[in-house]
Amino acid sequence: MAIISNAVTMADAGAFSVSLGAMTLIKTITLSSAAGNVSFVHGSSSVVLDDTYPIYKFVYLNLHPSANQFAQFNMSTDTGSNYNVSKTTTNFNSSQGEGAEYPAVGYQAGNDLANDTAYQVLSFQPYTGNDSSISGELTLFNPSSTTFVKHFMAKSHSMHANAFAIQTYVAGYCNTTSAVDAVNFQFSSGNIDSGTIKLYGIKDS
Repeated sequence: MAIISNAVTMADAGAFSVSLGAMTLIKTITLSSAAGNVSFVHGSSSVVLDDTYPIYKFVYLNLHPSANQFAQFNMSTDTGSNYNVSKTTTNFNSSQGEGAEYPAVGYQAGNDLANDTAYQVLSFQPYTGNDSSISGELTLFNPSSTTFVKHFMAKSHSMHANAFAIQTYVAGYCNTTSAVDAVNFQFSSGNIDSGTIKLYGIKDS
């Protein structure tokens, strides 16, 4: 069956994928004990991070820190030998507490990177209480391209001390035309005590 408008066939049977834009779970890493960092490396432990998908999404669930530190990430172009890709980024926070707005809101210049190889902050510092954690997602666009820089966007939510809810938004690009083939997550200091990170591929995008 075809869709026809003014005698022009706009779509025919089979023209659309039934799984258009579907998310495919590639890898789940759940920490059974504290770890300094978590890495997703193409070709290692069933991880796929190449031209199989044009978009990849990392979803992190209840990352609990051992210390009051920032969650952050970096990327690699040499399958994890070095996590030092140059990045240019911007970020801002929004927040609300039980009593009043937390002062650390709006544009956060100190967490920006200007063509810098340092780890990029993903979230505000969470509270270290047993019920506190960070959850969010990081989307990486066309990491296998050898023509263009690699764009990414992230949004995270953390529970800060004194019951403040803080949302952090980050966007930027990796200033490299080499393929990005590994991504590493950590806190700026201390361990990830517990949590889960999932990697999805989004096809037909």
